[in-house]
Amino acid sequence: MKYSIELVPRSWQALEQDVEDVLNFPKVNTLNVPDLLRFDIRSWQACDKFKDQFNETIPHLRAIDFDLRDGFPMKEFFKQSDIKSVLVVEGDPPQDLSQRTYRNTSCELIRILKKELPELKVYGAIDQYRTSMRRELDYIQDKLQAGVDGFFTQPFFDLKLLDIYMDVLQDVEVFWGISPVYHASSQSYWENKNSVVFPSHFQATEDWNISFGRKMLSRIQEHGGNVYFMPIRVNTATYLRALLA
Repeated sequence: MKYSIELVPRSWQALEQDVEDVLNFPKVNTLNVPDLLRFDIRSWQACDKFKDQFNETIPHLRAIDFDLRDGFPMKEFFKQSDIKSVLVVEGDPPQDLSQRTYRNTSCELIRILKKELPELKVYGAIDQYRTSMRRELDYIQDKLQAGVDGFFTQPFFDLKLLDIYMDVLQDVEVFWGISPVYHASSQSYWENKNSVVFPSHFQATEDWNISFGRKMLSRIQEHGGNVYFMPIRVNTATYLRALLA
């Protein structure tokens, strides 16, 4: 069972502090870094810097950011780097319209990565809320056919939905997402930005989220899956201590 954590690269100072905090929890042996255009630090730069402090560092690659007509433009970087895994996401269009993007799908980038860098482990993303379950499961199959090695999910807030996905994907390596939602504003963000449907018993409180998180960890352990912590808008050390104590 692997425990991965997503750390946002707002600045080198903040990221170094977050990494220092995470290293106090030996179970958390995998680092995920999203590539967010509003920050100066690229995901692969952060993963390259901290690769010796984790068993695995996984930069996120936004498919729409790369011109793939002549192959993957960062092939030489990944050949020379000791980064062994990446997570491919399609990527949201940038707010800054001067930022160039391309009409690539996740599957296109996955295929090119598996062809040009066959030693690289390539993960795909699962967003269980963005569309119907049937369409998301079809998209998962498309990614598997493209050569993806495993998946990271968006956070779950409902054990019933988690059980369904675990049953369907029982033969696939999956990191199951857990994220705290402590405030009504955060709940509204997930509902409006990510189309999350919270269960009727959900409460946007620390107590509810920690209790749910522990139940989810137990369920993941029972099924032999992996954990993907996404500590958004909370203190990383405090959150991990509450769940892993």
